[in-house]
Amino acid sequence: MDCKKAKRLLPGYLDGAVMAGTSSDTHVSIGHHLESCEDCREELRAYQAMSSMMSSVQRPAPPADLSLRIRVAAAQRLSDNDWLHFARHARTRAEMVLKNILEPLAIPATAGFTVAFVVFVLVCQLLGLGVPLRAGSNDSPTNLLQPARLEALAPFPITGLEESGHSGPHALLVEATINSLGEAVSYRILAGPDTDTVRRQLDLVLLFSRFRPEMSFGRFTSGGRVVLSFSDISIRG
Repeated sequence: MDCKKAKRLLPGYLDGAVMAGTSSDTHVSIGHHLESCEDCREELRAYQAMSSMMSSVQRPAPPADLSLRIRVAAAQRLSDNDWLHFARHARTRAEMVLKNILEPLAIPATAGFTVAFVVFVLVCQLLGLGVPLRAGSNDSPTNLLQPARLEALAPFPITGLEESGHSGPHALLVEATINSLGEAVSYRILAGPDTDTVRRQLDLVLLFSRFRPEMSFGRFTSGGRVVLSFSDISIRG
């Protein structure tokens, strides 16, 4: 061990911080070095003298009235800032109230809000509530106002369309007015032949067809309109 390392470890060697049995047996190495190095022994004696001198110095005693002076200074400080003391006291009490009262209620309040929101959504779905009545053509469909629609068309043919000069996939277009019971109460022919024969056939078809009425705010209403398209296909051999 060289002198530089030994002098750095001398305070610990003197105080017992460097004990025998440590890694690489540092305590023994320092002892061997001190046997052969006069400078390090002189350094060790200086440390011993300093330790002896420090141990003989008496600890200064505090003044007898120190505790009384501290209490008087604290009381004067509080009396000079009554409003500050009151504000701190009020803040402390408010923090205690929030912690002891509001924190236990936080989880039940959150759960209650969540349940209320779920119930509200379910009720809105049951009642058919949605966004505004008159939405633009590009808006998403809503449940506030649902138009009438055809559910089942009676299996009766409409004949005589081709003979009247009307052919194609939309040879006859009819607009039917539906009441709240899902019945066609009236109709008008938008395109195609308007003859007594065609009207008798339309009366029979609309009488036995099933419609879904117009719905407004979850209630069936009258006045819904459904456009029906008929075609007459002739197969000739």
